[in-house]
Amino acid sequence: MSRVVTHELIHAFDHCRAHVHWFTDVRHLACSEIRAASLSGDCSLVNEIFRLHFGLKQHHQTCVRDRAVLSILAVRNISREEAQKAVDDVFESCFNDREPFGRIPHTKIYAQYAHRDFQNRHRYYSNI
Repeated sequence: MSRVVTHELIHAFDHCRAHVHWFTDVRHLACSEIRAASLSGDCSLVNEIFRLHFGLKQHHQTCVRDRAVLSILAVRNISREEAQKAVDDVFESCFNDREPFGRIPHTKIYAQYAHRDFQNRHRYYSNI
């Protein structure tokens, strides 16, 4: 349940922060789906093992791409090729955008580190 809520809260964060045009720009949707799949835990190794989809090399990136394409296809009436192209167009910048966590919270420990970083964020920006 927490993964689903986190996934949807990332969409809410994107909506507020980036003014996403959900229904007119498929690349905006693709970016939010990439971020949600990456940051919510959808692509954790444990989840992928249960799905029988796992690998060792760039497992997380491959999973994020696949989950983003599936999510787009679930809500938009477009071809798989169009969805894949939208994901490919924005993947690098959106995959590397880890706000509001600052890191990919793969485990509870990483989530605690992300929370700690958030609480101390003023220390990093006070000298700018």
